[in-house]
Amino acid sequence: MPKISGPDWTVLIPFFNQREHLPDTIESLARQATRFTLVLVDNGSTDDSAAVAEAACRAHRLDYMLLTERMPGKVAALRAGLAWVRTRWVAMCEANIGYPSHYLEAAEAILSQPGHVAAGAYFIAPEAGEAGRLLAARRFLAAVRLLPRQCHAGNGGMTFCTRSLRAAGGFDAARWNFVLEDREVAHRVMRKGRMGYSDALWCTPSRYERERGPAGWTPFERLLYSATAPIAADWFFYKFLARRLQRRRLLSDRSCERPNQHLEGPAFAPSRSLR
Repeated sequence: MPKISGPDWTVLIPFFNQREHLPDTIESLARQATRFTLVLVDNGSTDDSAAVAEAACRAHRLDYMLLTERMPGKVAALRAGLAWVRTRWVAMCEANIGYPSHYLEAAEAILSQPGHVAAGAYFIAPEAGEAGRLLAARRFLAAVRLLPRQCHAGNGGMTFCTRSLRAAGGFDAARWNFVLEDREVAHRVMRKGRMGYSDALWCTPSRYERERGPAGWTPFERLLYSATAPIAADWFFYKFLARRLQRRRLLSDRSCERPNQHLEGPAFAPSRSLR
């Protein structure tokens, strides 16, 4: 009897109080044309987000794992989830973003190219339509051609070669415990190879996510990132930006508004899986 191989993909979703958005996001992932394992990381939600997420996974018969990370902060949640990834590729998704059915397939087409270790998606509005999507793709890819050495994707739109992500250090609060962890980890992974993009790789943030906008850096800091990414990204992140984010208290554990929580027991606790 031939051996049945497992999926090549793990989808990792950290979340905190996202019960309104999780069912739609999970439904969009359930329509993927590519097999995957879903790893959900509840970062101390105070609503019933975990139960809502698990119900959605069961309804769609997904291969999933639900974890609890009690150390607050997205970096801690991502680190906990990455520890359970056993697949060739991993997608960092968000609980309030929708993904087209070909999302993982499009990312895999990029990551399968020689020298590519990451793939990044562009964002479109739900009401954009095909014309709006094509316009967004043209603008996005033009920026990529103009500034090829920087990361153009953001939270919820990044996929990686798992081996390269781990070799770059993965997610580590001791190294970087601020917001903009997506750009910082992409900087380290891009030392291992290229980050690719295509007009087929896109996703749709919720209205809330789009209205909130990019959190963390100022227009000046974004401009300086573009200028220094090819030659001095280490200096930009670890000498310049880290100090400014520290002064503004833009820490990873403050990226979600939450009350003070009494942290008892282990910092990391696995929960249930469908299989």
